[in-house]
Formats: sequence, structure tokens, C-alpha cells
Amino acid sequence: MSVMEQAEIQSLLPHRYPFLLVDRIQELVPDRRIVGIKNVTVNEPFFQGHFPGRPVMPGVLILEAMSQVGAILAFKSLGNSAHPVVYLTGVDGAKFRKPVVPGDRLRFEIDVVRKRPPFWKMQGRAFVDEDLVCEAEVTAMVTEEKAVKSDM
Repeated sequence: MSVMEQAEIQSLLPHRYPFLLVDRIQELVPDRRIVGIKNVTVNEPFFQGHFPGRPVMPGVLILEAMSQVGAILAFKSLGNSAHPVVYLTGVDGAKFRKPVVPGDRLRFEIDVVRKRPPFWKMQGRAFVDEDLVCEAEVTAMVTEEKAVKSDM
């Protein structure tokens, strides 16, 4: 059973296809923990070149998906804050254990390590079935959205 479906995820994250890498949230405990899902399909645009004939999800995109799940945790923990923006500020100790291929279902388990506003440090783990495929500690900064001035 999902806690959050695609429409609500899109209302929180600014990412859109092809960079929205979270399909659903299964568990959410504000300020503590979140579990998110990414279904990896053969028609993902990155598989065309990574690698022809042997598609493997790029590690940097696994980390991006992990960070997006962490951003949802931060957004939902803030409650009804005006317009928060989450910026990834660091990735430490990233380890890739097994390749992620089309047909896999990535499950991200993210736990808050420390929260000292505006910074959040989270420990993320990515699984395919019960196999750990990636782990990393991600740091993010949560701030209020400011109007962007354009010279155009």
C-alpha cells in the first residue's frame, strides 16, 4: 500500500521526465525515515547509451533517485512551509554493490542521521529485492524558494 502516489510526488518535487526518478512512497515517518520505489524499465532514456546491448542504470542516477526520496522526506517533515527547495550538498561513502538493470524495482530506505537546519544528513540504502545495490550518506540544504530574476 502506498503512502504517496505520483501526483503528490510531482506536487513536491520540481523534477519531471526524464529526471523524476521516484514512482511511489511506501512508508513515511516525518523527521526520521522514508521508503521510496523506482521501477526501472527498459525504455529509460539513459539505457540507450549505458550500455548498448547490456543496459545498466548509471550509479549517479541511483544516487539522484535516492536524493529525491530524501528530499520528499524533508518536504513532508516541514509541514506546510511556504515553498521549500532542497539542494543536494554532498554525497559521502557511496558504494555500488550490484548492477541495476531493466525490470528491477529499486527500494530506497532513507534514515535521518542528523538535522540541523537548514542542513539534513541522511543515510540511504537502495535494494533490489533483498539485495543491497547501493548505499551512501547524502547531505542536503532545505531553504525557502526565492524569486529568480531573469535578464531576458
